[in-house]
Amino acid sequence: MATHVLGYGPEDPVGLVESCYRAVEWILATHAAKGALIPRPWIDHPYGEEEITLLEEELLPAMAGFLARVEAIDRAIEADQELEVAAHHAR
Repeated sequence: MATHVLGYGPEDPVGLVESCYRAVEWILATHAAKGALIPRPWIDHPYGEEEITLLEEELLPAMAGFLARVEAIDRAIEADQELEVAAHHAR
C-alpha cells in the first residue's frame, strides 16, 4: 500500500488504520503464539484465547478489507490521473 511505502502523517486516517493493523498482527504473533494473555490496562480481564480468536477471525479481516478497498480506490484515482496526464500530453 502506498501509505506504507511513503509513510504517513498523524492526520492520515488510512495510515493510522494500517499502523493499527500491523500492531495487532505483531501483538498476536508475539503474545498469542506463546499462549500469553494480552493485557488490557483499563479492565481487569486480559484477552485470552476467546478474545484473541475474535481478533484473528473478525477484526483483522475487517481491517484488511478496509485497507484493500482503500487501495482499490487509490488505484482508480491514480489511473484517472494517468489518463488526464496522457490526454494533456496528447494535445
